[in-house]
Amino acid sequence: MTVTIDKAGRVVIPARIRERLGLRPGTALDLSVEDNAVRLAASASPPKLVRRRSGLLVARPTVPARDLPRIDVAALIDEERNRWP
Repeated sequence: MTVTIDKAGRVVIPARIRERLGLRPGTALDLSVEDNAVRLAASASPPKLVRRRSGLLVARPTVPARDLPRIDVAALIDEERNRWP
């Protein structure tokens, strides 16, 4: 997929990709340069470790449930499998 940079240096992420990754307006993205490529990745808040009554530590998200992306894992796996001939 090819996208272009406008005069202000902005790139539009196509709606299909934003929906698939759960990116909404205001989502923070990490930008990095790797060799000759630009990489964007959603910034993820690190989970918080919570100790249960049993003494086990459990990782809990630090963002509200409504802000977590809804990702169809089965669709992502299927898409990846079908990507190769």
